[in-house]
Amino acid sequence: MATTDDSTAQPDLTGIRGWLFDLDGVLTPTAEVHMHAWARLFDPFLRAHGVKPYETGDYFAYIDGKPRYDGVRSLLASRGITLPEGTPDDPPTAETVCGLGNRKNDAFNESLAEDGVTAYPASVAFLDALAATDAEVAVVSSSKNAPAVLATAGLADRFEVVVHGGVAAEHGIPGKPAPDTYEYGAELLGLPTTACVVVEDAESGVQAGAAGDFGLVVGVDRGAGHENLLRLGADLVVFELDELIPLLPQHHRKAGS
Repeated sequence: MATTDDSTAQPDLTGIRGWLFDLDGVLTPTAEVHMHAWARLFDPFLRAHGVKPYETGDYFAYIDGKPRYDGVRSLLASRGITLPEGTPDDPPTAETVCGLGNRKNDAFNESLAEDGVTAYPASVAFLDALAATDAEVAVVSSSKNAPAVLATAGLADRFEVVVHGGVAAEHGIPGKPAPDTYEYGAELLGLPTTACVVVEDAESGVQAGAAGDFGLVVGVDRGAGHENLLRLGADLVVFELDELIPLLPQHHRKAGS
C-alpha cells in the first residue's frame, strides 16, 4: 500500500493509475435508499418473530456493502433466525433468504423510480478531476442495480468497467468483504492491484480493500465512523471525495489540462 512518513502525512499517489469506486454511499446517496428499503423489510419481519427490533446500526454491522442475500443471512444470523435458502426466482412473499432479498429489492426499485437519485456533487468534482488525468476508473458494487443507478444519476458514460452483483454471480466471484470483486475490477482495467485505489464507505468494502494487495484504501465516512473505518483497514478517511483532489500527482495531468 502507499505509505506515509507519519500519521498526519498525506499518502503518496505517484504510482496510482486506477480508481475502483464503490457506488452506493460513495458516488451516489443511494445507500440511504438501501437503508430505508432494508428497514421496510426487517422492521415488520423481526417484530413478527418476537426478536430484537431492527436498528439503524444493524445496516452498518450486518448488511452494508454485502451482496443482497449475504446481507439477509447476516442479519438473520444476528437474531438467531434460520430460514430456507430458496432460490433467486422466489417471489418476494416467500419466507426464504432469497424471498426476503427479493422483497427488499422491490422496495429499493420502487423508491428509485419514485425519487430518482443525484450523484454527490463532491464526488462528481473528483471524477472530473480524474478525467483530466491519465487515471483509469471503475465501479465495483455488490448491488445488481448498479447499472440502473449509474444511468439514473447520469454517471453511466463515465465508467466502461462496472463490476456489479450480477457480474459477480455470473462469474462465481465472492462478494465483499472478500477482495475478489475489486481484484476483478483491476484486472478489467488492465492494472495490477498495487496500482489501484479502493474507495469505500461500507465496513465490508473497506475490509475487502484491506484484504487485497491494493495501493491504497480510502474510506468515505457516511455514517460508519472515521475511527471505525481506519480500524477496519482504511489508509485514509474523508467525508467527501473532493478532499482527494489536491493529492492527485501533477505529472499525471493530461496535456493541456
